[in-house]
Amino acid sequence: MKKDNSFKRLLIDIIYTIIAGAIVGTAYHFFQNSNGFAPGGVGGLATITHYLLADKISWSILMVAFNLPIFILLSIFINKKLGALLSLYMLVQSFIPYLYDALGAKPYCLANNQDDFNIVFACIATGVISGFGFSLMLRRFGASGGTYGISALIRRVKPDVNIAYVSFILDASVVFVAFFVYEMRITPVICTLLNLFIANVIVDNGLSGIKNGYKFEIVTSEPEVISQELMERLHHGVTEIRVHGMYSDTDKHMLVCIINKRQIGEMMKIIKAHPGTFASFEKVNEVFGNFKRKV
Repeated sequence: MKKDNSFKRLLIDIIYTIIAGAIVGTAYHFFQNSNGFAPGGVGGLATITHYLLADKISWSILMVAFNLPIFILLSIFINKKLGALLSLYMLVQSFIPYLYDALGAKPYCLANNQDDFNIVFACIATGVISGFGFSLMLRRFGASGGTYGISALIRRVKPDVNIAYVSFILDASVVFVAFFVYEMRITPVICTLLNLFIANVIVDNGLSGIKNGYKFEIVTSEPEVISQELMERLHHGVTEIRVHGMYSDTDKHMLVCIINKRQIGEMMKIIKAHPGTFASFEKVNEVFGNFKRKV
């Protein structure tokens, strides 16, 4: 049974890796590789090198050459399975442009007139699509590319190093080099920064979870009435906690209820209908189980 579960987990890991690599490779082929700007991290350095070599060496080969040695070292010194999966991720990502070329799928700059507006659109599309692929890898494995590998290897030698600083230095170096490589034009630099920002926003939203909500904590002396309204009108369960108000020195009840974003307005109407009721709420990034009451 344990062997079956291990094989199943490995199979799911491989499927996740292939899908994520295909998504990122798609973004790079259609919107990034031929539009004169670079993504962040190790991939950005490979893209800049590809531009400097005037297409003499394909982008895919450079991506593998820049990233694969990092993942091999990661396999040897840190985590064999993770290093192997990241290597597969990079190989799929690098193979996808070859596949699209064989199918005759033209990149965005070749299918449209190339100008600064189209480059900005390509940059936005790259950030959104690749960010989704990155978030799949990060949710599943906590890693999404060469930057993680470099950080992990550095931390093995110096455990006190902050990984965030390593990522920042790599991304900042790409932005700095891009200014000089792309003929000191400001548009490629702006596009590189915009791409980094959008990809990070998509990753943050992807990691925060799809099934999120808002947790309300309602302090009231009418717990039965309010909880009944919440369950009937919002169809969510309610948890009651007995609390003591220190200012008034009286016993009260706190109702805890997690709702969807679209139900906030209705929740406010219920609370305002009961004077003397105090409430606060916060965003919940991930909700596990069935938090919706069965009707």
